[in-house]
Amino acid sequence: MSDDDPAEETDLVPEVSAEDLDARLDEAAEALEAAETEADLDEVEADLDDVEADLESADLPEPDEDDDDAEDPREELESRLSDLRDDLEEQRGPYASDVVDDVEDVQGTLRDTRWTDAGEADLPGVVDEFFAAVDETLDAELDRSGDDDPEALADALDEPVAAVEDADLDADEDADTIAALLEASDALATGVDDAEEWDDLETHEQLQAQGFYDVLGHYKDYPPELAALKEHEQQGNVEMVLLALDSLGSEFMEEHALDAITRMNDQDAFEAMHQRAGKRDQAAIKALGKMAAEDAVETLVDYVDSDSNPALQKVTFKALGEIGHADAVQPLANKLEMESDEVRPYAARALGLIGDTRAVDPLADIAADDESDNVRAAALWALRQIGTEAALEAAAEYDDDRAFIVQTEAQKARDALDAAAEEAAA
Repeated sequence: MSDDDPAEETDLVPEVSAEDLDARLDEAAEALEAAETEADLDEVEADLDDVEADLESADLPEPDEDDDDAEDPREELESRLSDLRDDLEEQRGPYASDVVDDVEDVQGTLRDTRWTDAGEADLPGVVDEFFAAVDETLDAELDRSGDDDPEALADALDEPVAAVEDADLDADEDADTIAALLEASDALATGVDDAEEWDDLETHEQLQAQGFYDVLGHYKDYPPELAALKEHEQQGNVEMVLLALDSLGSEFMEEHALDAITRMNDQDAFEAMHQRAGKRDQAAIKALGKMAAEDAVETLVDYVDSDSNPALQKVTFKALGEIGHADAVQPLANKLEMESDEVRPYAARALGLIGDTRAVDPLADIAADDESDNVRAAALWALRQIGTEAALEAAAEYDDDRAFIVQTEAQKARDALDAAAEEAAA
């Protein structure tokens, strides 16, 4: 078929640039701002789906991995797309199903929580207020009957749920009615959350008895546990941060406590983190890496071959690299030939962080033979971190490589060799 054959031209797929995608996101943002109905929002969502599909298949430039200030067009577009989707979801509704979901969550809380006497005494009034609000909004003639214990209250809430579902409310036409019901369901959830639980009381009393809140004096931010945790971190009170980690059951507080321990980098926290790492807790493994905890190497090396859990391998490889112990070199070098090209770069970079010259030959082999340019670039980065003449020469060989990210790393190695030669000649 000739070069001018129109049949060939129709098979060509036009290239999508970052500028094109950015402009389409601008249009979607304007359409979202102007949207007035659910149908309008559906059209915006369809446009965003099209942008996402084109973004996934687009061939966009990759940023320089060693330049912290380098912009990543794909990452920026994905972030903007995600923000627009969030804005879209916030603009949707409200829906009657949101009210039902709120009430069902409250039913679960009523059934699953152990209440104090004071808390249990507050619950009937909270539920009765919700019944009255739904009755007034829908004219549903609701009547709560039965006992006042939490299980009976949870069962009773089936009646207003059925009334909301039977009303068949439309998100556009009945927006005011749905909003009033959501206000009532929010008040129901708040009232139940405010009722006193046994677990809350026991935890608070335990922390108070051990002096956890003493650092707050007369001032208590909300939540006071977070304010106290921050103050203990500032004062270097590792034992109190560990007390918070063990006592406060919420994921929110656990995350903040682990972050505090990582920032404090205190060896006194090692045993607690080591115990958690023994259960494959990734946040604890990260903390051990930041601590450069050599006593954890044996535990972490056991996870190097966890090919079925790449997320665990990534955090483990990085932690081993940060710790920098020689015992991790061979296990990590073995993973340079593992199947996952998403995990292999982590093994290479960990070897670079350790800096052991035994890794030079395996890294050079990967740079020469690996099918993934990302893996090869990571291998060259690692060789540069090792920094010996042999390592830099092995990396510099690829300064005219086909892949830009590989070529960039190789050129940096070449520059390092030239600088060393100039210094030696001076």
